[in-house]
Amino acid sequence: MPMGRVGKVFLIVWAVLMTIIAGGLAGFEAMRFFGKTNLDSKSATSTPMLDQANGAYSVDTAEKWQSDWVRYNGEVYDYNEDIITFLIMGIDKEDEVVKEVKEGADGGQADALFLLVLNPHDESIKIIGINRNTMTDVDIYDEYGRYMTTMIAQIAVQHGFGNGMEESCEYQVKAVSNLFYQLPIHGYAAINMSAIPKINDMVGGVDVTVLEDLTKFDKKLVEGEKIHLEGATAFRYVKCRDTSVFGSSDRRLERQRQYLNAFIKAARNASSENNNAAIQIFTEIRDAMVTNITADEVSYLAPDMINYSFDPTDFMMINGETTRGEFFEEFYVDEDDLFKTIIEVFYEKVNYVD
Repeated sequence: MPMGRVGKVFLIVWAVLMTIIAGGLAGFEAMRFFGKTNLDSKSATSTPMLDQANGAYSVDTAEKWQSDWVRYNGEVYDYNEDIITFLIMGIDKEDEVVKEVKEGADGGQADALFLLVLNPHDESIKIIGINRNTMTDVDIYDEYGRYMTTMIAQIAVQHGFGNGMEESCEYQVKAVSNLFYQLPIHGYAAINMSAIPKINDMVGGVDVTVLEDLTKFDKKLVEGEKIHLEGATAFRYVKCRDTSVFGSSDRRLERQRQYLNAFIKAARNASSENNNAAIQIFTEIRDAMVTNITADEVSYLAPDMINYSFDPTDFMMINGETTRGEFFEEFYVDEDDLFKTIIEVFYEKVNYVD
């Protein structure tokens, strides 16, 4: 079963619906053209600034050298400008409907952060998980929405500033882009955690082996037990953690990775049995989601995703170290691993001779 349907369920779960709407309009091919143009223009940057990173540099005097090339570990790489990258956010809100909030810090934290990367060159999908405790630059705003300062804080708190809607999402996109050396990000989807039970059950539930004891949250979640996650139990498995236990966020992120891989398998089965699965899921969760992806953009993406591949090895994590901060746990990324991941996912080797 190709990953195309699964990608629509997982990343652009609303893709089929929008594509059907777009397909019923005149000038569908024109919409695809404008969709590509819009996606390219949405990112605030055109290429990562890896030349500012240790171990990677782009300074070269040769005439053939291109501005978006970098040298890394003795090889030359070119940024793949055809890659489309989306930021998927799971927001710590249990409201079934996304609501605008007053400016301040009540927009909800991004407890789950994933970059979904579509590469048309090799027709692949990759997912990069980001630890919510990653310490990085976070912009601070006051209760009137005025920028105050930038400080080092957990990346998940960035979404909390703003109005809980598009503004908060844009703040979070900026923080993640900067963490990845100004990586271009072409769109986002922020989904309230309240949608998990609905999404989970609409693919028939998800099978996992429980990675840690979570019986204090749900008696069914016994470590080592094989379980078919349904309803609120799925929500608790993905969302809950014991904050009194050191490294609980790291273990939850590993559970989220396990769950998403299992969800993809379940979504494949559901899609093979029901071609309308993506539409039905979209209908169920649209009120709990904020996204800036439009119909013309999806009309460009969806038809080409049919042949895209994905397997569990394409779900990547950035290595790092968790330490005890003054008040909360802090995760510091391994810069070497971050550089390596960016090169492997977003760049292609160039046959360049000095």
